Amino acid sequence: MSDNQSVGLSADQPTGQSAEQCTEQSADQHADLLGFDNVLFPVGDLGEAVAFYERAGFPVAFRLDEIGLAILKVGKETPGVLLRVEDGIVPRTPQWPSPRLWLEVRDARAKGRALAAAGIPLLTEPFSVATGWTVEIADAWGNVIGFTDYLKRPELARNT
Repeated sequence: MSDNQSVGLSADQPTGQSAEQCTEQSADQHADLLGFDNVLFPVGDLGEAVAFYERAGFPVAFRLDEIGLAILKVGKETPGVLLRVEDGIVPRTPQWPSPRLWLEVRDARAKGRALAAAGIPLLTEPFSVATGWTVEIADAWGNVIGFTDYLKRPELARNT
C-alpha cells in the first residue's frame, strides 16, 4: 500500500501549495503528460498469463502469439495491461516492496471473493485504506495488481 493511498491522497488532490503555485508548475512541468498509455507486465508464458488474467476478470483486447504479446482491457479505457513474453523470466514470488498497479473497482471485498472463487489466491485479505478497501493478487511472475474501491470516499470515485 502506498503512503498516498493509505491516507487517501490522489494525484488530483492539492499538496499544500497554493492553487496558483500548482497551476504555474503544472503548466510548465507537466504539459506533455496526457495520461497512461499501457502498463507493461513481463511474463514467461503468454498462454498461462492470459488464462490467469481472464480468470481475474480482464477481457483480452488482442493477442499476437507470434510476437508474444497480449493487451488486456481495463474498463472503458483504450490503454490497458500489456503482457509481453520476456526471455529468461521465470515464476517468482512478488517482492516487497515492488511496483503495484491498482485499479478501481466498485467493491474491493466483493472482487476479492470473486477472485478466490476463480481460484486466484489473494496476497492478503482485503485491507482498509483511507478511501475504501484494497485487495491484491500476483501473477506467476510476481506482477502485482490491486483492486481498490472508494466506498469511504465516494466523491473521489469514478462516475460509472
